[in-house]
Amino acid sequence: LKKSGIDVVIGLLETHGRKETLEQVGCLEMMPRKKNNYKNVVIEEMDVDAIIRRNPEVVLVDELAHTNVPGSKHKKRYEDVEEIIKSGISVISTMNIQHLESLNDSIEQITGVRVRETVPDQVLRMADEVELIDISPKELQQRMLEGNIYATEKIEQALNHFFKTYNLIALRELALREV
Repeated sequence: LKKSGIDVVIGLLETHGRKETLEQVGCLEMMPRKKNNYKNVVIEEMDVDAIIRRNPEVVLVDELAHTNVPGSKHKKRYEDVEEIIKSGISVISTMNIQHLESLNDSIEQITGVRVRETVPDQVLRMADEVELIDISPKELQQRMLEGNIYATEKIEQALNHFFKTYNLIALRELALREV
């Protein structure tokens, strides 16, 4: 988009400390985060007002299902995105299939995990375009082992629970059906 002359900025990117992810930013402008004090800890969230003031044509927003820190303007990031869209800015965002609200019961049956951070189906239906980003369960597990998804101390638990091969196959099928 940037190479095509479109004014695009990163509204929020969660790198989870992975330098490889940060390196992919290249020359894209990253909006500063808003600092929120919560229980004597500073937590950074997306600064919706700053994005709207900056008024790019397109803003990139990671992790659509994220729950904002208490005291934020909106409870959920998808609500932040709705406000940005209403201001006339196009949004490109990311989410995993397990975060789609209508699939919550199915996800729990498959994985044994009740996902707490969900996005209402109406938010997905608002999209002009949906792109499925997919790799095989084996490749995903390998990326996890290489530390490209979770912190080292979380890898074993994730692979033995939510990211078991059977679960990943079922999640992949759900994602294909939804798209």
